[in-house]
Amino acid sequence: MSISRVHGFDDPLSFSPFLLLDELKSDNPDDYIGGFPPHPHRGIETLTYMLCGHFEHKDHLGNRGALKSGGAQFMSAGRGVIHSEMPIITEGKLHGFQMWINLPAAKKMQTPWYEDFQSPQIAEYSEGEGNLLRLIAGQVSDGEAILRGPLMKTGVPVIVADWQAKSGEEREIIFEPDFQAKVFVYEGSVEIGNAIVEKGYLALLSEGEALSIRSREATGVLILAGQVIDEPVAHYGPFVMNTDQEIEQALKDYRNGVLARDDLGE
Repeated sequence: MSISRVHGFDDPLSFSPFLLLDELKSDNPDDYIGGFPPHPHRGIETLTYMLCGHFEHKDHLGNRGALKSGGAQFMSAGRGVIHSEMPIITEGKLHGFQMWINLPAAKKMQTPWYEDFQSPQIAEYSEGEGNLLRLIAGQVSDGEAILRGPLMKTGVPVIVADWQAKSGEEREIIFEPDFQAKVFVYEGSVEIGNAIVEKGYLALLSEGEALSIRSREATGVLILAGQVIDEPVAHYGPFVMNTDQEIEQALKDYRNGVLARDDLGE
């Protein structure tokens, strides 16, 4: 799988509640034909959003979903999930994003669950031609109305949105004042305050209740915001817990085949 890591675990508190953001992008099927074979997770939630390309999700709980262009899939691993994500070849192109969202300590061993949202289910809010906000998760305000995405059930409140705009367009997005926000420009470039953010860059935003953004050219921007989880982060491979002892237990449970056994959780 051809992956560009936009952000990883080097500064989990500043990025919280998100843990990492990967951009999946290639025009060559050989780069991603291997997909993500079966692998485990515990203690996190994953959200995959595809601009172009198809993936099929399968997990040990019996969930199965085909993620198509413009859609998203969400998995709360909780106490444990073993899943795979494999590409379905269509036109040979693939472009999308996967993010890991942390779970607070009180929810790390909750019951896992999965849900997917095809493109027609993603909430779209247009301010004229060439100014489209696709809201995948959470809710925001545009100053006049509350805008809601289809995914509202997450471990902590988050916002995940995709702003697609032609040159010279502006947008204001209002969210909770205690949310930590960041933007990733995957196409074009934007102005945020006095700063210019170019394609391929992630910008962490200062505290505030609103994001005012202007496109400098045809632009695509991933907007992430959420409630900060101010807790220790212990990370090893696909497991994210609060202590090294909990990581050791996750590894032991996986090796013993009891990673997601019911009596390990709530």
